[in-house]
Amino acid sequence: MRSMRFFQVESLSNDPVHGYIPFTSSAGVDQGQVAEQRIVDHPWVQRMRQIHQLQTAWWVFPSAEHTRFQHVLGAMHLASRAVEELYDSLRDVCPEVPSRPYVESLMRMAALLHDVGHGPFGHFFDQHFLADYGLTHETLGAEIIRRELAELLRGIRSNPNGRLEDDETLDPEQIVFLIVRPKAPDSDDAPRWLRMLQSLFSGLYTVDNLDFVLRDAYMSGYSARAFDLDRLLHYSAFTEKGLTIHDRGLSALVRFIAVRGELFRAIYFHRTVRAIDLSLQGLFNRSKKHLFPGNPLEHLDQYRRLTEWSVLVRVADWQQSDDPTLRELGRQWQDILHRKVRWKMACERTIFFEPGEPERSSIFSNERVFEAAVRDHLPAELKDLPLRADTARHVHRPGAHTPSAGQNFLYDSASKKIRSLDDREMFRQIPLSVRICRIYAEDNRHNTQLAAAMDQLMETGTDDDATNM
Repeated sequence: MRSMRFFQVESLSNDPVHGYIPFTSSAGVDQGQVAEQRIVDHPWVQRMRQIHQLQTAWWVFPSAEHTRFQHVLGAMHLASRAVEELYDSLRDVCPEVPSRPYVESLMRMAALLHDVGHGPFGHFFDQHFLADYGLTHETLGAEIIRRELAELLRGIRSNPNGRLEDDETLDPEQIVFLIVRPKAPDSDDAPRWLRMLQSLFSGLYTVDNLDFVLRDAYMSGYSARAFDLDRLLHYSAFTEKGLTIHDRGLSALVRFIAVRGELFRAIYFHRTVRAIDLSLQGLFNRSKKHLFPGNPLEHLDQYRRLTEWSVLVRVADWQQSDDPTLRELGRQWQDILHRKVRWKMACERTIFFEPGEPERSSIFSNERVFEAAVRDHLPAELKDLPLRADTARHVHRPGAHTPSAGQNFLYDSASKKIRSLDDREMFRQIPLSVRICRIYAEDNRHNTQLAAAMDQLMETGTDDDATNM
């Protein structure tokens, strides 16, 4: 039976997707120890309240105003649920694994902090700012954990379901290992149990994507219960090969993959969302030197204050600047702030790639080549028409040579063998990846000619077309 002191130790956050999310309270830990609440309330984590989860899609889906902060709390909660289902099987195949409370605290903190390096507009910022310095939000987040949070993380001694052993201390480097996507399969000499846990951050179904699919589907109005989370976790276990799903749970996994793909097509890659991204690209690239002084690793204090709120407030003020460059940029930002989108979708075609198909050599894998090829197929009077090409790509399942491959397996109950997921027809029917290829113009007057050019490319977009890439 719980004592009254238990309610001093634990706090609750009420979440529309998962219900109550518990975490240890600062009022309930011993002196010198760190409660999970202190990490949740840390400025680096609270900063995520000011970064939308859905990048720019919140400008299109009015109810999808949720933030990275809500998502990481949900991911932390799912980390506990995953440990509840999986710890015993992990211990069976890795007897050297630390205690369950250690593994759960490690997973919870990795889930809570996996997005701590994100900047304004999420993955858009990775591509158009962090990449300038050879960074991603994951590698930047790793440095934030090392420099800003490591000492606090070492002080965590408990989670809502247990307490670390007296000789155990949470290792921030293990948290970093979990959140940074592997560069190659088995490329690290980390302990085997830790490499197995990494599949819950970079495999097919993770504490990250299990939460964001449920949350994004709910908040956008797409679906209140997008897939069967309970069944997917219940039929999962660690085996000698790694994270393995029993064939009774395969239908739940396939449904999850299908819903995730539908969200990419219907929400993340919605035609207007992508049009906003296209409009934002050039403007942001011209603005970024005025928004931040350089490499975030050299300016972490300023990076902590860089959020969507800070960016949108600053650019809104640029119209009143004495600097003519800023004043002109501010005028252009007003179009974004007022949701005046320059580009309108003229035509769209979707290409599904199966294993073994030459996706990289397709002209549709390069927007510049794709746009030039469209122009080549237009009538002479339209060859200089203002256009933008967009080739949004979603990977449904990792290919054989990608770092995230080889992390998920299937248990065949009939043969009692662990197999590749590809051995099942149900899974093989899922395409490897998909590209949504679109042409945008400033108006819809020439949609017919642009669609005809696109259709010609669909017939001839083979290896020979990509020789000049």
